[in-house]
Amino acid sequence: MRKVLFILGELNEQDLDWLATSGSPRAIAPGQSIIRQGRVIDSMFIVLRGAFCVAIEGQEDKPLAVLGAGEIVGEMSLVDHGAPSATVRALADSHVLELPRAELELKLKQDVGFAARFHRALAVFLSDRLRSTFQALGDGASISLDEHVLEDREVDPAVLDKVALAGLRFDTMLRRLLPE
Repeated sequence: MRKVLFILGELNEQDLDWLATSGSPRAIAPGQSIIRQGRVIDSMFIVLRGAFCVAIEGQEDKPLAVLGAGEIVGEMSLVDHGAPSATVRALADSHVLELPRAELELKLKQDVGFAARFHRALAVFLSDRLRSTFQALGDGASISLDEHVLEDREVDPAVLDKVALAGLRFDTMLRRLLPE
Protein backbone atom coordinates (compact mmCIF):
# COMPACT_ATOMS: atom_id res chain seq x y z
CA MET A 1 0.00 0.00 0.00
CA ARG A 2 3.00 2.30 -0.04
CA LYS A 3 2.24 4.15 -3.27
CA VAL A 4 -1.13 5.48 -2.18
CA LEU A 5 0.41 6.61 1.11
CA PHE A 6 2.90 8.77 -0.77
CA ILE A 7 0.10 10.32 -2.82
CA LEU A 8 -2.55 10.77 -0.13
CA GLY A 9 0.05 11.97 2.37
CA GLU A 10 0.75 14.99 0.17
CA LEU A 11 -2.82 15.78 -0.86
CA ASN A 12 -5.37 17.63 1.27
CA GLU A 13 -9.01 16.84 2.06
CA GLN A 14 -10.33 18.81 -0.94
CA ASP A 15 -7.97 16.90 -3.22
CA LEU A 16 -9.23 13.61 -1.81
CA ASP A 17 -12.81 14.71 -2.41
CA TRP A 18 -11.95 15.65 -5.99
CA LEU A 19 -10.34 12.23 -6.61
CA ALA A 20 -13.39 10.41 -5.22
CA THR A 21 -15.90 12.43 -7.25
CA SER A 22 -13.90 12.65 -10.50
CA GLY A 23 -12.88 9.03 -10.61
CA SER A 24 -15.10 6.08 -11.42
CA PRO A 25 -15.11 2.96 -9.26
CA ARG A 26 -14.82 -0.14 -11.45
CA ALA A 27 -15.16 -3.82 -10.68
CA ILE A 28 -12.50 -5.92 -12.42
CA ALA A 29 -12.99 -9.65 -12.96
CA PRO A 30 -10.16 -12.16 -12.54
CA GLY A 31 -8.08 -12.32 -15.72
CA GLN A 32 -9.22 -8.90 -16.96
CA SER A 33 -6.44 -6.45 -17.84
CA ILE A 34 -6.61 -2.78 -16.89
CA ILE A 35 -3.33 -1.99 -18.67
CA ARG A 36 -1.87 -3.76 -21.70
CA GLN A 37 1.82 -3.61 -22.51
CA GLY A 38 2.51 -1.32 -25.47
CA ARG A 39 -1.03 0.10 -25.62
CA VAL A 40 -1.41 3.74 -24.69
CA ILE A 41 -3.68 4.25 -21.69
CA ASP A 42 -6.01 7.13 -20.94
CA SER A 43 -6.44 6.57 -17.19
CA MET A 44 -4.58 6.11 -13.95
CA PHE A 45 -5.91 3.59 -11.43
CA ILE A 46 -5.95 3.32 -7.64
CA VAL A 47 -6.42 -0.27 -6.49
CA LEU A 48 -9.19 -0.23 -3.88
CA ARG A 49 -9.53 -3.97 -3.34
CA GLY A 50 -8.17 -7.18 -4.84
CA ALA A 51 -4.90 -8.20 -6.45
CA PHE A 52 -3.20 -7.54 -9.77
CA CYS A 53 -0.23 -9.17 -11.50
CA VAL A 54 2.27 -6.97 -13.35
CA ALA A 55 4.08 -8.92 -16.07
CA ILE A 56 5.81 -8.59 -19.40
CA GLU A 57 3.75 -10.07 -22.26
CA GLY A 58 4.83 -13.66 -22.83
CA GLN A 59 6.48 -13.87 -19.40
CA GLU A 60 3.37 -14.10 -17.21
CA ASP A 61 4.98 -16.99 -15.32
CA LYS A 62 7.60 -14.51 -14.00
CA PRO A 63 5.54 -11.60 -12.63
CA LEU A 64 7.37 -8.36 -11.88
CA ALA A 65 5.00 -7.63 -9.02
CA VAL A 66 1.73 -8.51 -7.38
CA LEU A 67 -0.15 -5.36 -6.40
CA GLY A 68 -2.88 -5.03 -3.82
CA ALA A 69 -5.08 -2.37 -2.25
CA GLY A 70 -3.49 1.04 -2.15
CA GLU A 71 -1.30 0.68 -5.20
CA ILE A 72 -1.46 3.18 -8.04
CA VAL A 73 -1.11 1.95 -11.60
CA GLY A 74 -0.49 3.95 -14.76
CA GLU A 75 1.25 6.92 -13.14
CA MET A 76 4.37 6.57 -15.31
CA SER A 77 2.33 6.80 -18.52
CA LEU A 78 0.53 9.79 -17.05
CA VAL A 79 3.85 11.56 -16.55
CA ASP A 80 5.58 10.73 -19.84
CA HIS A 81 2.64 9.81 -22.12
CA GLY A 82 4.51 6.63 -23.09
CA ALA A 83 2.93 3.26 -23.62
CA PRO A 84 3.07 0.93 -20.59
CA SER A 85 6.02 -1.46 -20.44
CA ALA A 86 4.01 -4.25 -18.78
CA THR A 87 0.49 -5.67 -18.57
CA VAL A 88 -1.54 -5.36 -15.37
CA ARG A 89 -4.11 -8.15 -14.96
CA ALA A 90 -6.52 -8.93 -12.10
CA LEU A 91 -5.75 -12.08 -10.13
CA ALA A 92 -9.00 -11.99 -8.17
CA ASP A 93 -12.25 -10.06 -8.04
CA SER A 94 -10.94 -6.51 -7.68
CA HIS A 95 -12.05 -2.90 -7.56
CA VAL A 96 -10.20 0.17 -8.80
CA LEU A 97 -10.82 3.89 -8.91
CA GLU A 98 -10.27 4.92 -12.52
CA LEU A 99 -9.06 8.50 -12.97
CA PRO A 100 -9.32 9.63 -16.61
CA ARG A 101 -6.15 11.30 -17.90
CA ALA A 102 -8.10 14.18 -19.49
CA GLU A 103 -9.83 15.09 -16.21
CA LEU A 104 -6.63 14.77 -14.20
CA GLU A 105 -4.65 16.89 -16.66
CA LEU A 106 -7.38 19.56 -16.64
CA LYS A 107 -7.34 19.61 -12.83
CA LEU A 108 -3.55 19.92 -12.85
CA LYS A 109 -3.79 22.92 -15.22
CA GLN A 110 -6.61 24.66 -13.36
CA ASP A 111 -5.55 24.08 -9.74
CA VAL A 112 -1.95 25.11 -9.11
CA GLY A 113 -2.04 23.95 -5.47
CA PHE A 114 -3.32 20.51 -6.43
CA ALA A 115 -0.72 20.30 -9.20
CA ALA A 116 2.11 21.12 -6.79
CA ARG A 117 0.93 18.58 -4.22
CA PHE A 118 0.27 15.86 -6.81
CA HIS A 119 3.58 16.28 -8.62
CA ARG A 120 5.49 16.38 -5.31
CA ALA A 121 3.78 13.13 -4.30
CA LEU A 122 4.81 11.48 -7.59
CA ALA A 123 8.36 12.80 -7.22
CA VAL A 124 8.67 11.46 -3.65
CA PHE A 125 7.32 8.07 -4.72
CA LEU A 126 9.52 7.79 -7.83
CA SER A 127 12.56 8.92 -5.83
CA ASP A 128 11.90 6.18 -3.28
CA ARG A 129 11.49 3.61 -6.06
CA LEU A 130 14.78 4.68 -7.68
CA ARG A 131 16.65 4.55 -4.35
CA SER A 132 15.27 1.04 -3.76
CA THR A 133 16.39 -0.01 -7.22
CA PHE A 134 19.91 1.37 -6.73
CA GLN A 135 20.17 -0.30 -3.33
CA ALA A 136 19.09 -3.63 -4.79
CA LEU A 137 21.64 -3.30 -7.60
CA GLY A 138 24.36 -2.32 -5.13
CA ASP A 139 23.56 -5.28 -2.90
CA GLY A 140 23.65 -7.61 -5.87
CA ALA A 141 20.06 -8.56 -5.12
CA SER A 142 17.37 -8.94 -7.70
CA ILE A 143 15.07 -5.98 -8.11
CA SER A 144 11.53 -6.44 -6.85
CA LEU A 145 8.73 -4.10 -7.78
CA ASP A 146 6.64 -5.65 -5.04
CA GLU A 147 6.30 -2.40 -3.14
CA HIS A 148 4.25 -3.64 -0.21
CA VAL A 149 7.43 -5.25 1.16
CA LEU A 150 9.34 -2.66 3.16
CA GLU A 151 13.10 -2.51 2.75
CA ASP A 152 15.54 -2.67 5.65
CA ARG A 153 16.49 0.98 5.28
CA GLU A 154 15.50 4.24 6.77
CA VAL A 155 12.62 6.26 5.41
CA ASP A 156 12.57 10.04 5.51
CA PRO A 157 10.86 11.05 8.80
CA ALA A 158 8.86 13.71 6.94
CA VAL A 159 7.33 10.95 4.83
CA LEU A 160 6.64 8.79 7.88
CA ASP A 161 4.78 11.66 9.57
CA LYS A 162 2.28 11.63 6.71
CA VAL A 163 1.76 7.86 6.57
CA ALA A 164 -0.85 7.63 9.35
CA LEU A 165 -2.90 10.47 7.89
CA ALA A 166 -2.63 8.97 4.42
CA GLY A 167 -3.83 5.59 5.74
CA LEU A 168 -6.88 7.25 7.28
CA ARG A 169 -7.57 9.06 4.02
CA PHE A 170 -7.39 5.80 2.07
CA ASP A 171 -9.78 4.13 4.54
CA THR A 172 -12.16 7.09 4.08
CA MET A 173 -11.92 6.71 0.30
CA LEU A 174 -12.70 2.99 0.55
CA ARG A 175 -15.77 3.58 2.75
CA ARG A 176 -16.99 6.27 0.35
CA LEU A 177 -16.45 4.37 -2.90
CA LEU A 178 -17.06 0.75 -1.82
CA PRO A 179 -19.89 0.74 0.71
CA GLU A 180 -20.46 -2.73 2.10
